Amino acid sequence: MKQKNYLISVLTAILLMVPTMVQAQSKGNAKTLEVSFDYQKQPGPGSNQYAVWIENEKGDVVKTLFVTSYTTKGRVRGNEQPMRGYVKRPNCVPTWVKASKASEKTDQELDAVTGATPQAGGKQTFSWDFTDQQGKKVKDGKYCVKVEATLYQASTILYTGNFSTKDKAGNIPLTSTLTEPAENHKDMITAVQAVLK
Repeated sequence: MKQKNYLISVLTAILLMVPTMVQAQSKGNAKTLEVSFDYQKQPGPGSNQYAVWIENEKGDVVKTLFVTSYTTKGRVRGNEQPMRGYVKRPNCVPTWVKASKASEKTDQELDAVTGATPQAGGKQTFSWDFTDQQGKKVKDGKYCVKVEATLYQASTILYTGNFSTKDKAGNIPLTSTLTEPAENHKDMITAVQAVLK
């Protein structure tokens, strides 16, 4: 009987501690970063290219979460020789191309981060689990999330947000820089958000 009462007391104590443990965990450092935006496919050449990536405090690319396939693979028509999109069209997400040192990457390395440009509009979401391109956990410190989109020809927009691995869950403030206005394509990406979870 004493053993039964003891077990009930222990179980009760554990059950009372669970909400406190859950609350303590929720107040801890964020474990992932989620980047999202609304995308609407635009007509005409020289648009619909974008990249999402993470840089460390030195400005080195830690991980590319996504880059559109035209940027890295181009498009072959007829008897054309294959050519990476950013070579044929230098205004194709130029900040990512330079930062990622795309010209030094093999096709296989670029394939690992490349995806098809969505054919229909909708919300696009990308997650970062604080690992580098090789899947290793990054060091604690300050990082920067970047989203770049080629709106039309030389018109690109770049969203940037700084954060730390020690930050709690919440929104990361983003700033944006536009190279040239492209009124017809301004709705290509909207409602850009970066949220630590």
